[in-house]
Amino acid sequence: MQNNLIQWYYTNHRQFPWRRDEDPYHIWISEIMLQQTTTEAVIPYYERFLQKFPTIQDLAEASIEEVYKMWEGLGYYRRAKHLHETAQIIVEKYHGVFPQDHQDILSLKGIGPYTAGAICSIAFHQSTPAIDGNVLRIIARQYLIKENIAHIKTQKIIYKKVAGLLKNYDASAFNQGLMDLGATICRPLHPKCEQCPISSSCLAYYHHQQNILPISIKNIKHKELHYITGIITYQNQFLLIQNPSGGLLENLYGFVQYEKESPYSFVETFENEYHQSLNIASYIQDVKHVFTHRTWHMHIYHFVLNEPMTSLYTLQQITEKPLSTAHQKVLKTYLKAQGLNR
Repeated sequence: MQNNLIQWYYTNHRQFPWRRDEDPYHIWISEIMLQQTTTEAVIPYYERFLQKFPTIQDLAEASIEEVYKMWEGLGYYRRAKHLHETAQIIVEKYHGVFPQDHQDILSLKGIGPYTAGAICSIAFHQSTPAIDGNVLRIIARQYLIKENIAHIKTQKIIYKKVAGLLKNYDASAFNQGLMDLGATICRPLHPKCEQCPISSSCLAYYHHQQNILPISIKNIKHKELHYITGIITYQNQFLLIQNPSGGLLENLYGFVQYEKESPYSFVETFENEYHQSLNIASYIQDVKHVFTHRTWHMHIYHFVLNEPMTSLYTLQQITEKPLSTAHQKVLKTYLKAQGLNR
């Protein structure tokens, strides 16, 4: 099975910019970007990011706002914050050289078992499993594992199996082969078993269970939140606030929004908080933004300040700020309603 997969990978592997070398910095950046984001979407972000921050030292010396700006559009901004903090740790603790020890890598912020395994195996050719959803699915089918792969207990079983499979084989090609196989052939629905290089050893295929396995049932509580989101203007400027550290969308900029049912209660809350009077100009539109565990329903209204206050920005200045993806949608919706182009 290992030989078949590795030979298939050598011949059929997908071409990505982060596969041009084995630099652990490049692999790390790509793996963090690929969390929650498709490979096609990541490529231009990856290339721009490395052009701006070609070394760990460059990333460590940048401001967090510069990092957020280069991350803008990828979402899940805590990933960017952890990249920045980890770059600073590597510069201070490891003199700018990416550590090679698996436990040292695991101790870095934002790096979990999968990312650590990917870096160790691809950059340093260590026999460390890199278990993601693709690998869980492939191994569950290979071994006819009928337990729920969303459970930690099942994931530990699969980790041990992969660790055993890696011994005395090219860990980099094996792990990346599993990634590519899961993305192109051993797909969640309608796997292409007739094209699979390891179907001959696949127990799910042998028992005609490939369209049933794996069992992956997650119990996720999802919140539905409704906000009045305010496009607050004074002349040709827009009011933006910066989110505090430690919460959702931390340190990113956005529009004022309150969990209220009426623009009138929005005005009241705003005036109590900022001690500035506000007039309701118009209703714009509703916009929805989906996060992993919550959905924002933003009811957009245009409000006008009676006098200027701090944190007012022109459209040009807004383009230079790291604006959350949700509120990029809000601004785009407002500008379209006003017949303006950003």
